[in-house]
Amino acid sequence: MRKKYQQRLAELRHLLSELAREQKSFEAYLAQARRGFETYLSEQRADIRASREALEFNEKQLRERQAALENLAQEKTEGFPWLAQAYGEFLHLQDRRTDLTLRTKTRPAVKAADAIREASRAKRIAEKKAKVLEYVLRYYEAIFPWLSDLRGEDVDDLLVAITTEKAQETDTEVEDAARHWLTEAEYSSLSTAEKYQLALDRYWRSRKRPWQLGRDYERYVGYTYENRGFLVHYQGIVEGLEDLGRDLIATKGRDVEIVQCKYWAKHKTIHEKHVNQLFGTVTAYRIDHPSQNVVPVFHTSTSLSPRARQFAQMLGVTIVQNFPLSEYPCIKCNVSRRDGTKIYHLPFDQQYDRTMIEQERLECYVKTVAEAEALGYRRALRWRGGESLGENLPPARSLGRCRSSRRTVP
Repeated sequence: MRKKYQQRLAELRHLLSELAREQKSFEAYLAQARRGFETYLSEQRADIRASREALEFNEKQLRERQAALENLAQEKTEGFPWLAQAYGEFLHLQDRRTDLTLRTKTRPAVKAADAIREASRAKRIAEKKAKVLEYVLRYYEAIFPWLSDLRGEDVDDLLVAITTEKAQETDTEVEDAARHWLTEAEYSSLSTAEKYQLALDRYWRSRKRPWQLGRDYERYVGYTYENRGFLVHYQGIVEGLEDLGRDLIATKGRDVEIVQCKYWAKHKTIHEKHVNQLFGTVTAYRIDHPSQNVVPVFHTSTSLSPRARQFAQMLGVTIVQNFPLSEYPCIKCNVSRRDGTKIYHLPFDQQYDRTMIEQERLECYVKTVAEAEALGYRRALRWRGGESLGENLPPARSLGRCRSSRRTVP
């Protein structure tokens, strides 16, 4: 009996020991859970404080920006002209310094100084007007960011394109444009085929501005038309801002396609405004040329918005979207109507875009300078007034017809 009692007592003590151990473990778990919950609460409180502070800061920023925008809207008619006038005054001071130098040098150039002073006055007015328009444009685009999507190319690039074209038109110096892409040693030591091909290769590998890419895109689209037997007038490149929205005028008999080209980045979208512009200029062309079958075509490297596609369908405008700029035979082989001289033009030559390729006269595009020379063509030199310099050279020997480099382009 005693032994049984002692055994039972031992079992109870063991049970109490287990319970104590379990209690200790449970208390440790509770303490850990409490610490975790307190840490969680502390982090949440910190996040709430940070969110509240960020919200207060953003509200403050928003109030400040709104106040600044309202202030700008109220004072823009005064602020923009003031900034523009300051800019104009700065340029005027630079011209005044030149004027003073001309008047006070050892042998004064009074007439030149007077001319600079008069030009400075006109330039100051023009710069002021230009800056006002620039500030107003930026102001509108800051309020309505989507307006920038409606511009085909950057304003600065457009101005560069205009001034570059004007400089080329007024430049009277006799200089081979290929020199821009070659060193003096290369230009003087290489054969004509080697140096002109090297210049052409560097032209294509060079980093171009948006307006230059747009020009190359128009040329490529024009090439695809000429490859299909059309006679193409590159009005957008030749006429510049006076192209009336007609980049290409492709003619085949009585059929005419008026083509608008847009080489834009993929993230940009063509809107219905551009479709309407093309339709409007085509309508004017139809009125002026009632006997021709005129079709408007919109070529772009990107896509049209759904609304623009609806407009195009309703107005009968053919759209060619997501049409990339690709490599193509870009050397124009032309036969002179004056004396039959066979001349090839490179993309940087002065008369390149005014030269039309007529298949019936056996004119064509080729890919390499060596191929053009093998066919009996020589390089077009500097053009001035109505003919290429070098046209008095004897005609190149006729060695064959254009062939092989023409490829079908969809």
